[in-house]
Amino acid sequence: MLGRMTMRAVVTSRAVHWLALLALCGAYLQGGLAKLLDFDGAQAEMAHFGLQPAALAAAAVILLELGASALVLAGRLRWLGALALAGFTAAAALMANRYWEAPASARFMTMNAFYEHFGLAGAWVLVAWHDLTGRPHDKR
Repeated sequence: MLGRMTMRAVVTSRAVHWLALLALCGAYLQGGLAKLLDFDGAQAEMAHFGLQPAALAAAAVILLELGASALVLAGRLRWLGALALAGFTAAAALMANRYWEAPASARFMTMNAFYEHFGLAGAWVLVAWHDLTGRPHDKR
């Protein structure tokens, strides 16, 4: 069947669209589930980044990661879930990947992680844009 389908038909199929959204949500689903299954570790992570009370911060992050991912994958208020993940990702990069403060030995990897996170935040904004406009791409 694939031999008869055009590349455009494959890439624009609903299945590929949903799998791409699942891939974007993957780190948040994994992170949320890992925090949920190791709540003590999640609290320690929040405390490491100065977020207090750590238990409340961990619960909020779990809810955001899993809840926003569910919105994106279900297609209900996808734009809201995508914007929540964009904001979370940008905030996490600013909090955890401050390469300008990192020792020289860690600066390169931390800088890469910082910009990768901002690229991912941009992808989430595009998901929201597509959901709100109902258009697959800008017609200009």
